Amino acid sequence: MENLNIKEEARKLIDKLPENSTWDDLMYQIYIRQTVEAALADSKASNVISVQEVRKKFGLPE
Repeated sequence: MENLNIKEEARKLIDKLPENSTWDDLMYQIYIRQTVEAALADSKASNVISVQEVRKKFGLPE
């Protein structure tokens, strides 16, 4: 994902929250955003494994 202005992106997250939001609500939204961005970066860098590989690693049926 492109390098975004963190302050502006934080403002956008805050603006999308309902008026009665808590600090926990905001922290959750930030956590989700960071997680999705990290996953997209891993995917773009081909740093992923298939579901079949995960199942094999953990001894789960395919």
